[in-house]
Amino acid sequence: MLNFSRWAIAAILLPLLIGVLCAVPSFLPDAAVAKLPGFMQTRVNLGLDLAGGSHLLLEASTQDVARQRLVNMEEQVRTELRRGDPRIAIGDISSRDGKLSFMVRDPAQVDAAVERIRPLTQGAGLTGQRDFNVEVVNSSTIVITPTDAGIDNAVKSAMEVATEVIRKRIDEMGTREPTIQQQGDNRIVVQVPGLQNPKALKDLLGQTAKLEFKLVDTTANPSEVAQGRAPVGSEVLPYPDNPSGVPVIAVKRQVMVSGEDLTDATQGYDQNNQAIVNIRFNGSGGRKFGQVTSQNVNRPFAIILDGRVLSAPNINEPILGGSAQISGNFTVESANQLAIALRSGKLPVALTVVEERTVGPGLGADSIRAGLIASIIAVVAVAAFMFVSYGRFGVYANIAVAINVLVILGVMGILGATLTLPGIAGFVLTIGTAVDANVLIYERIREERRRGRNVVQAIEHGYKEASRTIFEANVTHAIAGGIMLALGSGPVKGFAIVLLIGIATSVFTAVTFTRLLASRWVRAKRPTEITI
Repeated sequence: MLNFSRWAIAAILLPLLIGVLCAVPSFLPDAAVAKLPGFMQTRVNLGLDLAGGSHLLLEASTQDVARQRLVNMEEQVRTELRRGDPRIAIGDISSRDGKLSFMVRDPAQVDAAVERIRPLTQGAGLTGQRDFNVEVVNSSTIVITPTDAGIDNAVKSAMEVATEVIRKRIDEMGTREPTIQQQGDNRIVVQVPGLQNPKALKDLLGQTAKLEFKLVDTTANPSEVAQGRAPVGSEVLPYPDNPSGVPVIAVKRQVMVSGEDLTDATQGYDQNNQAIVNIRFNGSGGRKFGQVTSQNVNRPFAIILDGRVLSAPNINEPILGGSAQISGNFTVESANQLAIALRSGKLPVALTVVEERTVGPGLGADSIRAGLIASIIAVVAVAAFMFVSYGRFGVYANIAVAINVLVILGVMGILGATLTLPGIAGFVLTIGTAVDANVLIYERIREERRRGRNVVQAIEHGYKEASRTIFEANVTHAIAGGIMLALGSGPVKGFAIVLLIGIATSVFTAVTFTRLLASRWVRAKRPTEITI
């Protein structure tokens, strides 16, 4: 137990040295950290309650997901029945009551239509159900109904994509170390330390960024359009900047080109020095855009963002080359926000802000000051107690506690963890309990000496017998911390992260590191008596 090879000593000291080195940048100013090597630029991030900033709680509408799935299914059904051989003629598709229904004009083709539609449905996760049910009613009408399992699976997928899209958008803003995590089934928590004005963030995250290009329906009756009615195959959309003064416009429902074909979007200026957004399509999108503009010269083309028409310019000539411009009375800031939203991809579901908080940096500074004072008091009190109670071995325990604190900070920096106010509480608790293992070991050594064992045997048995109890006790702590981490959120997670890291590092330093120090002293001094 007290014999350590050179490899064993290196295996103990090297991780501790790395942890201490990784903790150093957390105590240095930004300018000094920037000069360090890349692998050393690991700092503990301060949470919202310590650094100040903005907190948003976003909620997604499951009805919006269900509605979009119906729209997508309708387009797939039209395409599949139209391109098949033979072509199957159908009547208008109704989307009332959250389901699709349409009549097959030739009753003899109903079975063929069902066979083509069924492959468009998919399995809903591991439920064994399909995401849509396809039924025939009244011998010639097909009804496509979304299942609950399909909607739940779609919401789960949409929230995962939405979380990643939000992360990309915030990263594009250049914001440092945001916290973005899903909460429940349809909510996302966004915390951005250092951002005191959340308006720009709300505007950016509130955009679904669903970009569509559709042809304007020039055959629509203006008076009916003004009343919200459009011809079959068209729809009425808001157009606030309509030069005619009518705040709505009729456009074809078919999407000619969508934002999914975009590869880049940047803010720029037109010939009149007005802010615009320059967009570039991928190969497929560029071909579709060129084909549509070539076939519809001298027709207006609506540029639609999140169901609202930004502009409807006339196609004067084919637009080839895979690039275009979006105009719409933008400011430089709004054009840049739109470019960021388009680059990061569209949100699969609209999100609304249901909770908003702004935390001032003054409160965070007070919290940090109070946490430092509490930590210093805890360290001094524990160190004094251990030294008075256990002498030399108490010094070993104090060295282990000091290294343990630095290693916790280093591990948090490596993992990119965020230190919150509850995390400071976990820190102080870890300091207080870090010496528990040493207390158990040293009391066991005392007991072994009373039984008549010599110094070396007492130390060996003390570490060996106490280690089992130490590991068992900390496993129960780790289980509790793991449950808090898995099921908790926000402050609870912050506490659990520090607690779990502290459990792992304190066991290592208290058991293995102090045993190394004790063994080196015993081998060097060969004591015949110890004072504990």
